[in-house]
Amino acid sequence: NKKPVPLLLQKIFSSDDRETDTASESSYSLGRIKKSPSSLTNLSGSSGMASLSSVSGSLMSIYSADFGNVDVKGNIQFAIDYVEQLNELHIFICQCKDLAVADVKRQRSDPYVKTYLLPEKYKLGKRKTSVKKKTFNPVYNEILRYKIEKDLLKNQSLNISVWHNDTFGRNSFLGEVELDLGTWDWNDKSNKQINWFPLKPRTSTMVLNLENRGEMKLALQYVPHPVGGKKTLPTGEVHIWVKECHDLPLLRGNRLNSFIKCTILPDTSRKSRQKTRTVAKTTNPVFNHTMVYDGFRPEDLKEACIELTVWDHNKLANHFLGGLRIGLGTGKSYGTIVDWMDSTSDETALWEKMINSPNTWIEDTLPLRMLMVAKLTK
Repeated sequence: NKKPVPLLLQKIFSSDDRETDTASESSYSLGRIKKSPSSLTNLSGSSGMASLSSVSGSLMSIYSADFGNVDVKGNIQFAIDYVEQLNELHIFICQCKDLAVADVKRQRSDPYVKTYLLPEKYKLGKRKTSVKKKTFNPVYNEILRYKIEKDLLKNQSLNISVWHNDTFGRNSFLGEVELDLGTWDWNDKSNKQINWFPLKPRTSTMVLNLENRGEMKLALQYVPHPVGGKKTLPTGEVHIWVKECHDLPLLRGNRLNSFIKCTILPDTSRKSRQKTRTVAKTTNPVFNHTMVYDGFRPEDLKEACIELTVWDHNKLANHFLGGLRIGLGTGKSYGTIVDWMDSTSDETALWEKMINSPNTWIEDTLPLRMLMVAKLTK
């Protein structure tokens, strides 16, 4: 059993770098985390959009920086039916009427319709109609199909949304309808008929909660006086042991090659970013990767936050799957208000336990969530 050689200060580039990462253990010195507010200003709320918009093909497109700010109007005509012989849910998308203008400059919309079954428990993904160009009254007459046992529909909602297809990929949201299939009467003949439904602004709480990002099992340890550390500088280390992830969402087809990146905010410099190797072809990857960050004084633990993000590695670009932010969740860092200090109660509890039990591994399994990923600075 060969022991992996620690790769110190691995070179880490952007979210879509190509280099293979063989490290099983890596470390980085925080030095003194910069205290000046200027080092925090590059973490504004919008900063994550570049990395988010690369996430095509996932439920993230629901969030994409692309709600546009179109006032929703108009109606959609469709019918749904469950076809017993095929074990399929069929959604017959007929047409839309009086859609909003998405491209104000050119006074046009190029609409298409997209469907999801939520929550995305069964990883069936989305279905889309064709795009109809230059029309506020598109006619589709297309059937979107999901292969799913009828019984499983009891705990699903059907989300049907209309979008303007923008050539530059910034699609604008034009409205949605959501049907609770749990209360749907499949035997009622009138439910099989084509009906008009008013389009509504984005209300889907389930879409926004995205319960299906999977979870990460990890352990943290704070070492106040590392062995061999200089006694004169009372700084400690934070050790992060990323063990495994469970039930990661499949964005494309049925293959997932995932890796995890770590940044200690407020330091967004590239050299502070570490990552695991990529684990191929599984939604339950085992990483067993330890990262060490030093230069922590006790008071820095109150101001810092560990951002762990999980990515699907793809030749063209890496796609964001979900993440954790582990800190005190106070909304502030070194006196500056920051939006990344937003830990959930579970994330905060793990950080507090780590602070209160030095030299002990504290383990937990936490649900991954949607994050605005902090932008890297040089």
